[in-house]
Amino acid sequence: MTRLEQIKKVNELLLEDQPQYQEDAKMFPQDEGSQRRLMRSLMNVRWPRILPKELLKAQDEVLSEEREQKGIVHVADLPPVKADPRIKIWQGDITRLDADAIVNAANSQMLGCFVPCHGCIDNAIHSAAGLQLREECALIMRRQGHEEAVGQAKITGGYNLPAKHVIHTVGPIIYDNVTKEDERLLASCYRSCLQLAADQGLESIAFCCISTGEFHFPNERAAGIAVQTVMEFLKDDKRIKTVVFNVFKDLDAEIYTRLLDKRTDKRLD
Repeated sequence: MTRLEQIKKVNELLLEDQPQYQEDAKMFPQDEGSQRRLMRSLMNVRWPRILPKELLKAQDEVLSEEREQKGIVHVADLPPVKADPRIKIWQGDITRLDADAIVNAANSQMLGCFVPCHGCIDNAIHSAAGLQLREECALIMRRQGHEEAVGQAKITGGYNLPAKHVIHTVGPIIYDNVTKEDERLLASCYRSCLQLAADQGLESIAFCCISTGEFHFPNERAAGIAVQTVMEFLKDDKRIKTVVFNVFKDLDAEIYTRLLDKRTDKRLD
């Protein structure tokens, strides 16, 4: 079966499962890129419920092949920063990292992004992991019985990701000026993720730039909080062996590099 045939098989099963989108699906051209976009769109809008085995098998075949094609990035091979050999910076797609856990900047519903092919990290992680991730998140939320609080963390499997786990945290949303409470809550996100990872026996964790995208936390300020919180945690708790600051934008790469270089300079003074 060709890759296009595999994708079309997944779409056929998704449309059997969600017949309300059959007319919309006809608008997508038959080329591979368009059909893959349809597949991601149908995955994104699917509400959590029982997952048919045939659908899961077909989905996993496509996603696992894509994981290998994109290339897995081994966190053990990334160069450390001088400020602390346990800290690393990597610019790229977080869904390629084989950390014990990658961190997802979730929303309070904690079910992933339902906007088809949206550019947020939440959408990217759920789309690469597969429909099982949303189902596990839904189970956690049903048991919890209320929305996820800002600054806390929950852990799930990684499914089709190279990472073994995903740690989900809800960062503060900035509507106007950043407050001290916003800063406290963002620091709590990083601390909660690290504490949860350590308590679960995980040794490596990769952070996205929590709250800086759709939640509008200023990049420089957010990075400062991230670096300070992580370094304070690592000073007191030795269980985490590797922390990766995963950045996507050149701006964030420059900020994290500069902030950690300053930490190196202070240590050498």
